[in-house]
Formats: sequence, structure tokens, C-alpha cells
Amino acid sequence: MAGQSDPHVSLFSAEEVEFIAEDEMVDIVPNMTIERLNFISGDFGPFLPLTVNQVPLWLAVALKKRGKCAIRPPQWMSVENLTKVLEEERDSQGAFQALPFHYVEISRLLFDHAREDIPDIYLVRSLIEDIRDVRLHKVETSLEKFSGTSAVKIPNLSAMEVNIIRPFVGRALQAFYKHDNPEKIPDIDRVSSGQSRVANSEPPRRPLRR
Repeated sequence: MAGQSDPHVSLFSAEEVEFIAEDEMVDIVPNMTIERLNFISGDFGPFLPLTVNQVPLWLAVALKKRGKCAIRPPQWMSVENLTKVLEEERDSQGAFQALPFHYVEISRLLFDHAREDIPDIYLVRSLIEDIRDVRLHKVETSLEKFSGTSAVKIPNLSAMEVNIIRPFVGRALQAFYKHDNPEKIPDIDRVSSGQSRVANSEPPRRPLRR
């Protein structure tokens, strides 16, 4: 679908959407004692071994890279839940199932940095890719039925999906507005031909006397 790889079509790049997603909270299990961490965005900890703590995804990835914790995959990433979501996505052609707004970005970051913490990672990855493909197909189908209105409401879209369709919907609404209100937009060809007719209809001027 257009917008997945073209940075001029989407409002934000994939990297920018992922950066925003890194503020989502996840559970970690430290493997050592870590003192309280103070950041501009907030304070986290102290952390004790084998004690579950909730931190932003960016902090979880940073601690994971340093070998100081394991990351607990969120419950929605279980094989059982993803299988159910995929079935419901396929069965409900006109509706989108509720998933975290940043489900694509969260799963990608966990696949990249915490693959050993995800049970059945290959099946989980396959299910999420299938869900993503089904939802993108439904987005395309919804846009094909799109008609000019002052607002577009498609519940349960993810950040990635919104980022893809927002520019298209904006341009489509603008086109519908121009079509419904042609009198507010000057027609260059019509104005030019009108000026030509006025010029041709003027009586010839008499030459000035010397």
C-alpha cells in the first residue's frame, strides 16, 4: 500500500512513529539490584532481582542491551490472543479489532532487542505480520468506499495505519471540497477566456490626431 515506504506520502517516518512508541510502558524483570534512576520524564526504580517493574519501552531496551533485565512480552502478544485477533480480523470485514495503538512498533522493538524473552517468537512474528496485512487490506477497502465528508471515523486503527491514510484522506477531502464549491476556486481557463472575450468585444480605438 502507498505510504509504507514512501517518506513523502506518510506524515511521519517509520523511525519517528517508533520513537513515539518507545514511551509505552512494559514489564521488566531485573537480574540485579539497580538504584533509583532519575530522568526528565520521571523516576524509575529502585529495582530488585526477580521483581517485576514497569518502565517505558526505551528504558527496558536500554537495560536489556546492558544485560541487566529480561523484558516480559505484553499479554496481547501471546499466541492464543494473536490467533484469536487474526480470526476476528478475517471474519469482520468492516471492523478492526482492538490492539495497542503502537502494536506494530512495540512488537518490532521486542523482536529486535528481546527475542529470547518471547515464547514461540517465530509464530508470534508470523501472526502479527498476518494481522498487519489483513488490517492494511481492510484499510484499502475502506478508502475505496470513501466519500467526501467533514470527518472520517475508523475505530481501532493503529499509529502506523493512521500515519499511512491521513495524508490520503486529507487530499481526498480537499478534492471533494473543491468539487462541491467550485465558485470559491477561480478557474484559470475560464477567467482567461473571459478576459479574451472582453478584449475582443471592445470597439476599435480611433487613432490619435497629430
